[in-house]
Amino acid sequence: MDAPSVAKVFRRLLSHQTCSRLRYYHPPPFRIANVPVRRYQDAAKSKAPKENAPAPDFWQQRTDIMPPDKAEEFSKYPMVTANLLRSRKDRPKRVKMLLRDFIDDSLYNPHYGYFSNRAVIFNPGDPFDFNSIRDGLEFQKILGRRYTEFEDELDAKEYDEARQLWHTPTELFRPYYGEAIARYLVTNYKITHHPFHDLIIYEMGAGNGTLMLNVLDYIRDVHPEVYERTQYKVIEISSALAALQTSQLASSAASRGHEKHVEIINRSIFNWNIYVGAPCYFIALEVFDNFAHDAIRYDPFTEEPLQGMVLIDSEGDFFEFYTRNIDPVADRFLRLRHSACSRPFEHPLSGSRVLRTFKAKLPLAPNLTVPEYIPTRLMQFFDILSNQFPQHQLITSDFHDLPERIVGFQSPVVQTRYQRRSVPVTTPLVQQGYFDILFPVDFNVMEDMYRAITGKLTRVMSQREFLERWAYTEDTRTLSGENPMLSWYQNASTMLGVT
Repeated sequence: MDAPSVAKVFRRLLSHQTCSRLRYYHPPPFRIANVPVRRYQDAAKSKAPKENAPAPDFWQQRTDIMPPDKAEEFSKYPMVTANLLRSRKDRPKRVKMLLRDFIDDSLYNPHYGYFSNRAVIFNPGDPFDFNSIRDGLEFQKILGRRYTEFEDELDAKEYDEARQLWHTPTELFRPYYGEAIARYLVTNYKITHHPFHDLIIYEMGAGNGTLMLNVLDYIRDVHPEVYERTQYKVIEISSALAALQTSQLASSAASRGHEKHVEIINRSIFNWNIYVGAPCYFIALEVFDNFAHDAIRYDPFTEEPLQGMVLIDSEGDFFEFYTRNIDPVADRFLRLRHSACSRPFEHPLSGSRVLRTFKAKLPLAPNLTVPEYIPTRLMQFFDILSNQFPQHQLITSDFHDLPERIVGFQSPVVQTRYQRRSVPVTTPLVQQGYFDILFPVDFNVMEDMYRAITGKLTRVMSQREFLERWAYTEDTRTLSGENPMLSWYQNASTMLGVT
């Protein structure tokens, strides 16, 4: 896209009523107004519903002083899903969908989705020689310089003001991070499956393919007898990243030797229909944070849940609605969480009901709670693991906390990158494909639900604890004794399957 077009798009995005303002903007308090009321409802007159009063079927979120009433369009527009939109090359208009479908479409649509077209994963070039770096501060300076050089090279080929560039621990600390994963895999494989089964590894969302190469290099060099029985299968939804991973295999003589051990499957895991009966290891690193979530708000008086929906009008503008008709997926999540989770978790109904009801009766108080974002897609992924990979052992790492999140419980970070600067916003209703929508993972809830669905045991630990156990940490120690691989990503945790 040429620079004037990009500038025009972002000027529209950042001034749009449905797009969040920049981080220092403080929007006025909003209300969730009853949609059937045609005129704007005075907040001071809003009271608790009468005992026998009929409840409205859906509510429209009010975020402006005098927002347009979209009740008629909401009733008329067709309901669509992310799967129905996958064949569309243009962003939809005059439709409505669940928030999880809107997020899924924004991130993964093959024609305009964020990961399909915008995302670029940073490659620092040669591995960092941490033992010759003075301290953590010098490492940050070297990393910043390499970041600039990397993007300068990309701009020399094709200038892009809106390039979405980010990094992963696999790239920053290669090959040491990948070798830690490989040690864990080989050790557990030898204890539980060798010599009766092959070492079968599935990786979902392999990025540049760096972890794949680091794991295979380690197994080939240190455990050649295991390497001969190793199968590495990548499940990649993005066609562009699948092509990049294939090219990585052919990039050098050493990597070309792995070709007979690797299969790259360009498919969404949610379209998986192959039964894998053999024991296998399933790797998902920093994947769950981009799984689509549903938004749920609660009536503060009755505690009834309402599910978030997105209406896209004829101009392509977004409006948020909440309906009392909870779809089966979200309903199952709420019921399963209630029955499976033995540990407390934060949600809008936490705390005193009396205090919550009192606050809801105050003038200008919203008539629904703040939203909570529930990982319904993650629950569906666990179903696939249980049904299609019954003998899997899961290895996952992700963020348990994120800074600059939008308002709500387990709410995401929504941000884009423009002219090499991050631009955070305060709503997930943003132009599809231009924004990363990144959720924190509640590992307590995730672990309990995974156990309930799959019947498998797990162990959760910090990422640092995992690396201290399985990495050669002296390889990433600086001259001052600091260790960036251990001190960075303090907000990440790891969950491992236990056999």
